[in-house]
Amino acid sequence: MPAFSGKFYYTLDPKGRVIIPAPFREIISSNYNPKLYVVNDIFDNCLHIYPQEEWSKLEEKVRTLPKMDEDVKLFIRKVIGSAQEVDIDKQGRILVSAAQREDAGLNSEIVIVGQLDKIDLWDRKEWDAVNDLSKIDKRATAEKLAAYGL
Repeated sequence: MPAFSGKFYYTLDPKGRVIIPAPFREIISSNYNPKLYVVNDIFDNCLHIYPQEEWSKLEEKVRTLPKMDEDVKLFIRKVIGSAQEVDIDKQGRILVSAAQREDAGLNSEIVIVGQLDKIDLWDRKEWDAVNDLSKIDKRATAEKLAAYGL
């Protein structure tokens, strides 16, 4: 199965529509049902965009978890509860709801990033702040990734 990879800079239009990059649209049209799900991240100020099949896998996994566990309850409230089904229009755009734009702090400049089985949607300033290498312990990160074989 092809994976979503790459980073794209776009702008969010005044109605909340965003273009899905052409390489991602190609992966979706060739490998997935065209329905997408836009959801909040549990901790980061960003949104995830899942093809329907990947979203269904995540839902099934969540169904097997103990519903009384406080962490599972948080995940269901924050992620599952925020899910919005969207379609790609003829111009290759999706509509991100006002609530989701507010939750993720999305302004006009955005970053769309492939994340293997899903797509992330970030406000450009938030993306830059989260990925500021001056705030990361590079040595510890390199050691941990090496331990994973990366």
